[in-house]
Amino acid sequence: MKLILRSDRKGVGKRGDIVDVAEGYARNFLLPKGHAMKATDGAVLQAGAMRRARDLRDAQDRESSQTIASALVSKTITIAVKAGAEGRLFGSVTASDVTAAVEAQTKIVLDRRKLHVDHIKSIGTYSVVARLHHDVEFPITIEVVAK
Repeated sequence: MKLILRSDRKGVGKRGDIVDVAEGYARNFLLPKGHAMKATDGAVLQAGAMRRARDLRDAQDRESSQTIASALVSKTITIAVKAGAEGRLFGSVTASDVTAAVEAQTKIVLDRRKLHVDHIKSIGTYSVVARLHHDVEFPITIEVVAK
């Protein structure tokens, strides 16, 4: 059955795409939940408008992600935490800690879910990977120091 997606569906397609799915999946899930609509002639034109809007929004997101990346790649973010005598931390540095430090030091607000933080449990310099857009992935240098 040919449908036009009204929202992004993992494994099926993105908003505005015309997809061919099984009739049962369309009838029992996609259509009743409002995730898709039947692909009529008028709806196909509407899908084109959805795709153009999505592409424009995607280009703007990519551009803003690249400007944030260029601002953060050259900086070193310092995080002061409680540590023992041997340099082991009482706890660990999390993605929330990193986003709070980035915001405090650079005034750039990041989403913690866009960061990949390995287990940081001792004092030192680390690299945290930020993926703000599917095309923009960059490292943020974190320096963990004792309070």
